[in-house]
Amino acid sequence: MMKSSYDVVIVGGAVIGSSVAYFLMSNPDFKGSVLVVERDPSFSQASTSLSAASIRTQFSNPINVKISQFGLEVIRNFGDLMQVPGQPRPDLNFHEAGYLFLAATAEQEQILRENHDVQKSCGADVVLWNRDELAQAFPHLRVDDVRLASYGQKNEGWFNNTGLMNGFRAKAKSLGAEVVTDEVVAIRREGDRVTGVTLKSGAEVAAGIVVNASGPRAAQTARMAGLDIPVEPRKRTLFVVDAAKSPEGSARVAGGRLPLLIDTTGVFIRPEGRYFLTGCPPVEDPGVDWDDFTPRHEEFEEIIWPALAERSEAFEALKVVNMWAGHYDFNTLDHNLVVGPHPEVKNFLFANGFSGHGLQQGPAAGRAISELVIYGGFRTLDLSEVGYERIVENRPFLEKAVI
Repeated sequence: MMKSSYDVVIVGGAVIGSSVAYFLMSNPDFKGSVLVVERDPSFSQASTSLSAASIRTQFSNPINVKISQFGLEVIRNFGDLMQVPGQPRPDLNFHEAGYLFLAATAEQEQILRENHDVQKSCGADVVLWNRDELAQAFPHLRVDDVRLASYGQKNEGWFNNTGLMNGFRAKAKSLGAEVVTDEVVAIRREGDRVTGVTLKSGAEVAAGIVVNASGPRAAQTARMAGLDIPVEPRKRTLFVVDAAKSPEGSARVAGGRLPLLIDTTGVFIRPEGRYFLTGCPPVEDPGVDWDDFTPRHEEFEEIIWPALAERSEAFEALKVVNMWAGHYDFNTLDHNLVVGPHPEVKNFLFANGFSGHGLQQGPAAGRAISELVIYGGFRTLDLSEVGYERIVENRPFLEKAVI
C-alpha cells in the first residue's frame, strides 16, 4: 500500500525512471524509500518502447563515449545484475554488430577523424577505413562517393528495448521500490524546495527529492514546480522493410553480420531479424503534440528508399512491412541529456533531454542521479558538464555525432 511520504519520488517509470530506482535500491548506502509514478503501465507510447534500441561509442565528446561504455557494461552483465529470485534470467539479446558511419564530403571526413581521436582516447574499439577497405568488409555497398568510413568493431549494436526497462523495474521492485500506476498532476514547492506531489487519484505524497524522468513530458513536469527545461516531443518514424535480396551474411567481418549503417545522407538501416529497420532525420523537425504518433509515411518514399537504393543494389527492392512513430525527448538547446539538480531548487533533479539516446544512456544517468541523491555529488562518472547550469547560462554542450 502506498505511503504518504517517500524519500525519493520519481516521475516516470520507463527506462530512465526505472534505472534511477534500481541504482538507488541496489546501493547499500541508500537507506531510504522510493516511489515511481507511471501514468501508462502499458508503455505503448513511451519513447523506450518505440525506440530503435541501439548503443554506440562513436560520439564526439568524451562524456558521451564514457556514458555508453558504462551502458555496455550493464548490458553485458544484465542477466546477473537484474536476476530476481524465482523469475527467468533476463536476456537483452544484444546484437554486437557495430555502427558504420560513412563520409562523402571533406567536412564529414574531418568530423569522423576528429571523433575518432576522441573515441580512441577513451579506449573505444573503432577503426577508420578508406574506400577500398570499406568495400572489402561490406561488398554489397556502393562506395564510389565515400571518402572515409568509421566502424565500431566491438561494443556497439542493438538490444531489447523493453527488456532493459523491465529488467531495471523488476529488480528495483524486488529490492523495495514501490511502483504505482497514477499521474503526477501537481508538485508542491515551498521556497527553494519541492515538498511533495499530488496524484491524479487525489493522493498527496510528501517527497524529500523529486526526480523528473518523464521523457518528452519533461517540461510539463518541470512547470508543475515552477521550473522549466527546453525539452519537447519530436517525432521519429521507423520502418521495418523486407529486402528482396538481403545482404545479411555477406559481410567479411563480424561473422558476416551487417552493422547499423549511417549513410552520408543521414539515413540509417540495420538488420531486424529477417528484415531491416530504417529511418532518417526529418527534413522539417517541429515539436509535436504529446499524443501525435502518426507516422510520416512520405519519409520512406522521398528520403529513405532513394538513399538506400543508391547505396546498395540489395536495397533497390524494399517492401515496408511495418512502421511506427515514436518521440524523442528533444533538448532544443543542444540535443543532449540534462542530468542533475536545478541550481535554485536543489531537491528537484532532472534526468531529461536524451534526444534519442535514452536507452544507451539510461544506465549511466540512473547511476548518476542515485549518486546525487545518496552522496550529494557524482562518485563515478562526473556528469557536471551536462547539468542544468548550462541551460541557465545558454551554454550548449556540443556533440557532433548526433543522429
